[in-house]
Amino acid sequence: MQTRPYGSWPSPIDAELAATHDGAPGYVGFVGAEAWWTEPRPIEGGRRALVRRLPDGEERSVLPAPWNVRSRVVEYGGRPWAGADRPEGPLLVFANFTDQRLYAYEPDAPDAEPRALTPLSSVGGGLRWADPVLRPESGEVWCVLEEFTGEAPTDVRRVIAAVPLDGSAAEDRAAVRELSDGAHRFVTGPRLSPDGTRAAWIAWDHPRMPWDGTELVLAEVRGDGTFGAARTFAGGPEESVAQVEWARDGRLLFTSDRTGWWNLYRAAPDDARHVQALCPREEEFAGPLWQVGLNWFAPLETGLIAVVHGKGATALGILDPETGEVVDAAGPWTEWASTLAAHGPRVLGVAASPRSAYEVVELDTGTGHARVVGAAHDDPVDPTYYPEPQIRAFSGPAGRTVHAHVYPPHHPGHIAPDDELPPYVVWAHGGPTGRSPLVLDLAIAYFTSRGIGVAEVNYGGSTGYGRAYRDRLREQWGIVDVEDCAAVALALADEGTADRARLAVRGGSAGGWTTAVSLTTTDVYACGTIIYPVLDLAAFASGETHDLESRYLDSLVGPLDEVPGRYGERSPLEHADRVTVPFLLLQGLDDVVCPPAQSERFLARLEGSGIPHAYLAFEGEGHGFRRADTMVRALEAELSLYAQVFGIDLAGPVPTLELGK
Repeated sequence: MQTRPYGSWPSPIDAELAATHDGAPGYVGFVGAEAWWTEPRPIEGGRRALVRRLPDGEERSVLPAPWNVRSRVVEYGGRPWAGADRPEGPLLVFANFTDQRLYAYEPDAPDAEPRALTPLSSVGGGLRWADPVLRPESGEVWCVLEEFTGEAPTDVRRVIAAVPLDGSAAEDRAAVRELSDGAHRFVTGPRLSPDGTRAAWIAWDHPRMPWDGTELVLAEVRGDGTFGAARTFAGGPEESVAQVEWARDGRLLFTSDRTGWWNLYRAAPDDARHVQALCPREEEFAGPLWQVGLNWFAPLETGLIAVVHGKGATALGILDPETGEVVDAAGPWTEWASTLAAHGPRVLGVAASPRSAYEVVELDTGTGHARVVGAAHDDPVDPTYYPEPQIRAFSGPAGRTVHAHVYPPHHPGHIAPDDELPPYVVWAHGGPTGRSPLVLDLAIAYFTSRGIGVAEVNYGGSTGYGRAYRDRLREQWGIVDVEDCAAVALALADEGTADRARLAVRGGSAGGWTTAVSLTTTDVYACGTIIYPVLDLAAFASGETHDLESRYLDSLVGPLDEVPGRYGERSPLEHADRVTVPFLLLQGLDDVVCPPAQSERFLARLEGSGIPHAYLAFEGEGHGFRRADTMVRALEAELSLYAQVFGIDLAGPVPTLELGK
C-alpha cells in the first residue's frame, strides 16, 4: 500500500472509459418471445440503438447506424418504439431522432428498409411521435402526436393519433386520424382494454407538472376506431396518476399518490367510487413522469402484477392483488429503472447495483429465477477500484432530514497521509424532481479512485421519499436545495470526513442551477462545475425554455406575475458579481431546455471580474451530453479544475483547463 496525497492516486479509470460506459438500456419490451430494448451508443455520436435478443442468446442491433431510436416529444422524449410478432416475422414501428418521423420496418424480411409512416413539417419543431401502440389488425399504430403550430416553443399541441401502417400519411398529414379531443395539453399513449372497447390514458395541463396533478382519462372506442366523449376517472390538480394499465379481467390498474405515496390501485371502469388500494404502503410504486410512456408495473397473465417499488431505492417485486403480498426478486440488483414488460411468466426490466451498471434482467415468475439477458455489465477494470458507497441521512435546517449517498475516496493500492482530509464534491441531481440512484457510475469512480470523494444529495424536492418530501421545494427552489447540499457538505467536514477548505459543488440542469446559486449565495465551496444550467429565472418563465417546463417555475418559485421580485432575488444571473471562487461552465449549443443564451449572459456579467473560470460549449449536444468525445472533454476539464483549486498533483496526463479572468 503506497501513501500519496488525496487526488493524486493513479487510476485505470480514465475519462474515455467513463464516457464509453455512460448511459443505460431502456424501454424494454417483448416482440413475441424475444426481449428487445434500446441501448446508448456514446461512441456512435450518442445514438440510441434498438437491440433484440435472438433465441440462441445473441444480441443483435435491429437497425444500423445512423438510425437513432429516440423521440423528442416534450424534449425529454418518450417510449420510441413498438413491435408486433407475426407469422411472417416481426413488425417494428419506431421514431427516428434525426427527422422525428415514424418508420415501419420488418427486420427479418430480405432487403427490407425502414419506410416512413409520417410526414415532415416545416413549422416550429415539426411533428413528433411517442408511446406507440401497434394495432396490425386494424392497419394502424396509435401514439402521442406532438405538433408545432408556430415558431415559439409553446406553440404546440398534443393529441392521441392513429397513423396508417400503409404509409399513406407519409406525404399527407390528413391521413392521420386524431383520436383525443385536444382538451389537455399533455397526454400519454392510449392503453386499450382487453376487449378493445375502451381506451385509458393520462393527461394534464399547465401550470401543473405531472407529479403535481394528472387525470386518468377514459373513452369508449367505437366500432369505426374513433373515441367517444372522454371522462376523467381519477386524479386531479392535487393527485398524480403516473401510470394506467388494464387487468385481464377488464378492470383498471393505476398508480396514484392520493395518500402521499404513489401506490397501486384497482377499480372497475364504471365505478370510480370504489377504488381498491392493492398494497397500501409508505413506499413509491411509481415516479416522476419526465418522459412519456414510463412504467413501473406490468400485469401478468396469471393476474399477478410485476412492480417496481421502494423508498429511497427500488426493488422488483411480484404483487398478488388479492392478498396485497409482494415477493421481491432475488439477486444483486438494488435499483430498477422505470421500464417493465411482461410475456407469459417472464418479466423484463433494467436494473443496477453499486457494483454493476444498468443491465437488462429477466425474471421467470414461475421459478423465481432472475438472470441478465442483455447489456450485461462487464467490469472494464478491476472492481476493487469501484467506490464503496454509504447511504446516509443528515440533519438539515429546521431539523429536516436530508438523504444522501456518500462515496469516500477508495483505491486498492493507495492511501493518503494520516494528517490529510480528502476533498469532496457535492453532486446535485437534475430535475429538480428527480433522484440520484445508488448504482455504479464510472464518472463517480473517476474521481473517487483518484482520491476525491463524492456526495450525491437527494435534497428536499427529490422523489422516492413521498409527496411531502418532494413538496418541500414548492416555492423554495434555490433555497431548500442549496441549504440541503450545504448541510451535507458541512456535516462531512464537521465529522472529519471531508476537508472543509476543499469542498466543491457540481450539477447539471436543475443541478446546474443549484450549483450556480450555491456559488452566489454561500461560502461553503472552493469551486464549482455548472453544467447546462438554469441561470435566468425571468427569461426561463417568459419563453426561453420548452413547453413542458414553461410553467414549472409557478410551483418551484411562484407565479411570475404574483412574485416578480423572487425571480430577480434568486437568479444567479442577477448576482454574478457575488461569485468569488473559480468555476467551470459546460453547455450544449443545441440545448432548447436550458439554452446557451443563459450561460452567455451570465458570463457577460462576469467579464472583468477577475474570477478564474472556463466555458466549454459543445456543438451538436443538447440537454444532456451523449457523445463520448464531449463527455471525455467535460470530465477531464472538471478534474483539472479541482486539481488547480485543491492543489492536487495529478498522477496521469490530463489536459490543463485554461482558467480565464
